[in-house]
Parts: sequence; C-alpha cells; structure tokens
Amino acid sequence: MKQLFLILAIFITLISIAALIIYLPTENQPYIGVAFCGNTTQQALQLIDKVQNYTNLFILQSGPISKNQTATTQICDYAVNKGLNIIVFFGWFDTDYPWQLPWLDVAKQQYGDKFLGVYYYDEPGGIQVDYDWPHYFDYLRYYYENTSLYQTHTQILAEFKNGTFPKNYTQAATVYIHTLKTDSGLQELKNRKIPSITSEYALHWFDYLGGFDILLSQLGWNTSSAQSIALARGAARIQEKSWGVMITWTYDNPPYLSSGEEIYEQMVDAYKAGAQIISIFNYPQIEDNPFGILKEEHFQALELFWNNYIQQKPESWGSLKAQVALVLPKDYGWGMRSPTDRIWYWNSDEQSQQIWNIFQDLLLEYDLELDIIYDDPIFSLDDKYQTLYYWNITS
Repeated sequence: MKQLFLILAIFITLISIAALIIYLPTENQPYIGVAFCGNTTQQALQLIDKVQNYTNLFILQSGPISKNQTATTQICDYAVNKGLNIIVFFGWFDTDYPWQLPWLDVAKQQYGDKFLGVYYYDEPGGIQVDYDWPHYFDYLRYYYENTSLYQTHTQILAEFKNGTFPKNYTQAATVYIHTLKTDSGLQELKNRKIPSITSEYALHWFDYLGGFDILLSQLGWNTSSAQSIALARGAARIQEKSWGVMITWTYDNPPYLSSGEEIYEQMVDAYKAGAQIISIFNYPQIEDNPFGILKEEHFQALELFWNNYIQQKPESWGSLKAQVALVLPKDYGWGMRSPTDRIWYWNSDEQSQQIWNIFQDLLLEYDLELDIIYDDPIFSLDDKYQTLYYWNITS
C-alpha cells in the first residue's frame, strides 16, 4: 500500500480551502465490506457477486480502474444495483483524466446516499513518518525558493530560507496540516461536500486536523487492534469526525492476511468499539485466485460476522466505549509502533520510552476502552472521559 511518490503531490499543491465538517451517512449500523484492488471490471463484478449477501459496502480501490471512466461507472452501477454502498478510490485527481471531477457530481446525483465518499491518497501520515525526509526537504526548499509559490506562502514557509525545515515538532505539525488543508483535491471534495476517506496507520490526529473526514485505521502488521482503534477513535471523538478500520496485511508475502478466525475477531473488536466502516484490504492478486488475496476462510468469516452481529446483535455495535484516554504532548507526531519509532522526521526522544511504558500498561488494563488523544488547547477534553492519563502525570 505504500506509494511514497504521492507525498510530493501533497506538498506542492498549495491553495486556500474553507473548513467544512462532513459526517458519514449512517444506516444505524456500520458499513461492512471489502476493498477491490484488481485490474479488470470482470474481477470486480465477480467479487461483488461473491459478497453481496453478507456485506453492505464495496470499496473500489483500484488504481487502474480509477483512470478508466467506463469501468468505474460500470462497477459502481453494478454494486449499487446489488444493494451495496460504494467508496471510490482516486489516488489524486489526475489532470490526465479530466473526467474524474465531473464524474463526482454525476455520482452524487445518481447514487445518492449509497455514495459514501472518495478514498483519497493512501496513508499520508504513515508516509510522513517513514519517508526519507532530510533529502526531501532539501529538494522542497529549493522548489519553494525558485517558484512563485514561495512568494505567496511566505509566512508558513519562511523557515526554508535558512537551515533545515522544520526545526521542531510544532513546525512539523504546522507544515503537515497546512499542506493537507491546501491540497487541491481535498478542496474539490470539500466544495462538493463529499467525504474524504483514507486508510492510515500513523498520525490520525493530524490527518483529521488537515481536513480528512473519515480515517480507516489499519488492523494488522502484528499491532494490537486496541492500539489501532484507540488512535482513530480518540481523534475522531475529540474532533467530531467519523472513523473505521481497514483490516490489512499481517505478512509481507503470501498469504498476506491473517486467518479467517483472526480476521473475524478483528471485525468483532472493531464492531464493539463502534467503527462506522469495517473493511478488508484485498491486494495483490494471488495466482489462481480470482478474488485477490481473499480465501474462502475469509469470506466465511465475513458471512459469519454478518450473521452473528449485523443480523443478530445490533446492540453490540459501540458497546465498548472508551472510558479513559492517554493524552500525548501537543504536536507529538509519533508513529507509536515501538518505543523507538520516529517522531515526524526525527528518531525517538527522551520521552518516547516513558510514554510507551504508560501506553502498554493502559492497553493491558483497558484494552478496547482506551483512546489516544492530544493535549491541544483548541479542543476541550472536559467530560469526554472518566479519566485522563497524561503522558507525564495522571489526573
């Protein structure tokens, strides 16, 4: 899922945007589905036929299809006619495909509430934490200093004149949020009041601040579900956004996904925690498997979950509410995958191990009843949780 070149588009697209809050439509139950990442219309229609009786969401997450208007429309028509809601992937709005933006206007009218939003970019926060930033900022500084864009953004980019930008966590957070807020594609979605959606494994709080409406926190990668859920749910709760999960790889090679039994448990965790979207990532295509990496055990897990919870236990949705929250320092853009994970562009600092130890203790005690939030004065934390555990003190 890593597409590191996308971050360049985020940083060089700098225009103004009006702030709008967009909420995910709801059916009084979550959206359950699969992502399609294949290459052909026929593959997508096959997958829809396979899951139509025990899902209510189809995510068209195919790069090749996103550049093909006929295929995009045919697949969306088919999914909606089968009773499914849809989310459509556009890595970004490509000027080589001028049909994409007008297509959104038609889709809003044609599909109505069945069109849940656009999957835009992929893992912007994760890329931010994992990319080779010292090299990138050398290039970016040169770009701004030698184009007219620098002259129109002098306040936010003044630090490019001298030294390496950014110099501290607050500057890093500022430039990250600014570049998302001024992204032309996100502005197009805001103007149309179409929810912007992406999948994420780091910096959820800052993605929301930058303007994303819905984050699908990734479950997998041998990270606990409770941790991934806490990052998304806490940020969404405080900032009044929507959240969900994308069940993704556990392994870097076949079979990629966990077993059907383990994925079933991940779906149950997300459901009880109140996820509004629960989906399974489905890439790449494995030889002799017409359904990508999804095996029969995964379809059985989906069907069992649908029957046991969506059909029989609707009251369990959101039954595990966060009673406590871990409050991180303001602008502390830490990946949180280990005590030595990166913070924005830098290695871990003297606070990382201390926060990690507190975090692990809280996960052990509270599990799915724990959220992760930030100490940011623009948001009131009063009355949101029974107990707040600050990174350096307990209150």
